[in-house]
Amino acid sequence: NQVLEMFDHAYSNYMEHAYPADELMPLTCRGRVRGQEPSRGDVDDALGKFSLTLIDTLDTLVVLNKTKEFEEAVKKVIKDVNLDNDIVVSVFETNIRVLGGLLGGHSVAIMLKEKGEYMQWYNGELLHMAKELGYKLLPAFNTTSGLPYPRVNLKFGVRHPEARTGTETDTCTACAGTLILEFAALSRFTGTSIFEEYARKALDFIWEKRQRSSNLVGVTINIHTGDWVRKDSGVGAGIDSYYEYLLKAYVLLGDDSFLERFNTHYDAIMRYISQPPLLLDVHIHKPMLNARTWMDSLLAFFPGLQVLKGDIRPAIETHEMLYQVIKKHNFLPEAFTTDFRVHWAQHPLRPEFAESTYFLYKATGDPYYLEVGKTLIENLNKYARVPCGFAAMKDVRTGSHEDRMDSFFLAEMFKYLYLLFADKEDMIFDIEDYIFTTEAHLLPLWLSTTNQTISKKNTSTEYTELDDSNFDWTCPNTQILFPNDPMFAQSIREPLKNVVDKSCPRGISRAEESLGSGPKPPLRARDFMASNPEHLEILKKMGVSLIHLKDGRVQLVQHAVQAASSLDAEDGLRFMQEMIELSSQQQKEQQLPPRAVQIVSHPFFGRVVLTAGPAQFGMDLSKHKAGTRGFVATIKPYNGCSEITNPEAVKEKIALMQRGQCMFAEKARNIQKAGAIGGIVIDDNEGSSSDTAPLFQMAGDGKNTDDITIPMLFLFNKEGNIILDAIREYEAVEVLLSDKAKDRATIFKGKMIPNYIIDSNLEMEHMDQKSSENDSHKPNSEEAPSESQDAGAVSEEPEGGGESSAVGDPDPLSPASTASASVSMADQDSHASGPTEAGAPEPACTPGDSQPQEQNTQTEASSKAHWDSKVQPMESILADWNEDIEAFEMMEKDEL
Repeated sequence: NQVLEMFDHAYSNYMEHAYPADELMPLTCRGRVRGQEPSRGDVDDALGKFSLTLIDTLDTLVVLNKTKEFEEAVKKVIKDVNLDNDIVVSVFETNIRVLGGLLGGHSVAIMLKEKGEYMQWYNGELLHMAKELGYKLLPAFNTTSGLPYPRVNLKFGVRHPEARTGTETDTCTACAGTLILEFAALSRFTGTSIFEEYARKALDFIWEKRQRSSNLVGVTINIHTGDWVRKDSGVGAGIDSYYEYLLKAYVLLGDDSFLERFNTHYDAIMRYISQPPLLLDVHIHKPMLNARTWMDSLLAFFPGLQVLKGDIRPAIETHEMLYQVIKKHNFLPEAFTTDFRVHWAQHPLRPEFAESTYFLYKATGDPYYLEVGKTLIENLNKYARVPCGFAAMKDVRTGSHEDRMDSFFLAEMFKYLYLLFADKEDMIFDIEDYIFTTEAHLLPLWLSTTNQTISKKNTSTEYTELDDSNFDWTCPNTQILFPNDPMFAQSIREPLKNVVDKSCPRGISRAEESLGSGPKPPLRARDFMASNPEHLEILKKMGVSLIHLKDGRVQLVQHAVQAASSLDAEDGLRFMQEMIELSSQQQKEQQLPPRAVQIVSHPFFGRVVLTAGPAQFGMDLSKHKAGTRGFVATIKPYNGCSEITNPEAVKEKIALMQRGQCMFAEKARNIQKAGAIGGIVIDDNEGSSSDTAPLFQMAGDGKNTDDITIPMLFLFNKEGNIILDAIREYEAVEVLLSDKAKDRATIFKGKMIPNYIIDSNLEMEHMDQKSSENDSHKPNSEEAPSESQDAGAVSEEPEGGGESSAVGDPDPLSPASTASASVSMADQDSHASGPTEAGAPEPACTPGDSQPQEQNTQTEASSKAHWDSKVQPMESILADWNEDIEAFEMMEKDEL
């Protein structure tokens, strides 16, 4: 009843003070007419002098059981609305609000007509208007790519001299990818296939242009070339409804390819963007790098989409985080930081959070979400209600208003709030027979079997590399998801209830600890040792569990309901916050660039360079330019966590050991005691590589590490196996540990360069037909960098140049195949040092938003060729670097 009263207040004020204008200005009690008010920029592109708010509200009237008002509104739209105005509008906004509003109105109008009481006079007039508008939007699709121009003139189209548009080159992914529901519905209702064909073509093009290694899409794309203009990716503004429409297109149209695409993207989102409970933007070509440290409010729709997908746990977590932000600020700010401070303070009464609340209640039946809805209603009435409607918030911190009430407020907010509280008997039709568009307009599911003019292509061959278990071909049954467990959702929410409010109990201070025999103080993050069984037992008592991630790190997760008591749960929460602060602090203290492990013995002679993670203790290789050179030896025990049992094999050599079981510093002390001159820790996580995982630094153990004087480096599993394979093949393997790769002239200074190198260079030159370099090599000359441009003998490995690769060959002994296994320092690693390892069995417990640290890269390094079975062209290397530079510039801009 409260929702109905609030809707009446907003709708009646629009009709009384604003109609036929597009929107109500609630502070000045008048209509907003485009051209008569100061321009608000792109926001005004939604206004087309077509009574936007009334059209957007049509199907809301029927959902709220206001059938008489609906009948009057439809008559007004048919009689008064003109779609042939000389005005430039947004294709995206006009599609979802006006075309969607007309189709939603038509959908419920024919439903009411069938029921026999209302709308008996109706003869498809709204559908005729929708078709007219559809034809007015089609000129925007006149591009070679099939992606629409972002704007169109309703009267003159795009290319006409009087159109005043058509010069744009970019559009957002959501703008081009949020058309299929409305355009397909229009085709199915009318039997005119062209609309669905155009929308499908745009979707197909975006899919083809996705970043293939990450399966993510960027925010903006060039409509002519298909190049990504903004290469950051998330689930908020600019991309949001593209993902939504892929899943809903499958639901409405039954085309499997849409579900396959959605699942492919969803897998990437959960792999890179989802950092529960946060959803953080990343770079599409470097998805382990966060693109910004704030989130926008449009991502609030995503928990609702996850419910539709059937992935309930992360939906509950993200929704709860958003709710905590709302409780702090009364509304969801347009953007907020990862530590939940306001980034952009305005709030235009967006409905996405209400939408997710409705879907979560439908899925769980948890009355908690009714309480959430009640909070939304109370805040709207308390802070946004004004005499002439509801006013947007200009600043959620001060409560100041803005003179706007967007049409989506009536189209979506009241619809979702009413449905949240309505019982089945409160509805005059079954809402389950319809799907919601992104503007909450209703399209009937029976459209899936009507006028199927599009032939479905079997594209399943594209998806063979994916895990089939990720593909659910039916919507999940909530009775299976929540088997007789009303506490399920609460158990997921509980650990997040104080995630925004940082004022947590601090436990017992150090001063109190020293005062004798009081209760045992709680475990502090700085004292935690993962190898200490007692500490692990305390963690368990606090409800904190250790999860081993695929990339080798360890994640700490607290479930308050699993704690032994409420006090233990509080200690656990404090411990988690301390651990995050400690890791963040360690990361800020030392951001070290990557190091190099260079194999210098026969038959490699310096050509194989492996990207290595640095240590925050031991010899600083950047201050010892010569590095540390020696033969490698595998230690016993291999984990290096106890006294070395084969010291004679390790003495004066560089020790190889496996990650795990104890702290890095402990390993270093043990091998140093055995006489090793350096150490290489190899990741125990099978298949890990610097190609795909962020490079991290090996942290100390919280104690003084000045006693460690030897250099220590870390290699991921893939790179470490290159050394282990070399030992198996050649036994005596010599490596150079240094801050960056050395050229061969430096490595072999004062020595004759072996003939083997010359032979291999000549053979490789002969093999590589694409190489334009034909330099001769003299056995007794020292090779300067400029003289070594051939593919096989890179004289000075670049600090960043191409991806790491280890190309297998059936003949590992041949010179060419040995050289083709060269591994350059990965480009991503030269720009960013990953999260510091701290506080677990050498694991990271750091927030994943470490900022990239740009290194000085030698200009001449760009000319060095990289072996990956063929030479990487100069243009390709430069293009990669430019892409990185653009990405980092964008990050700096976002931060500013």
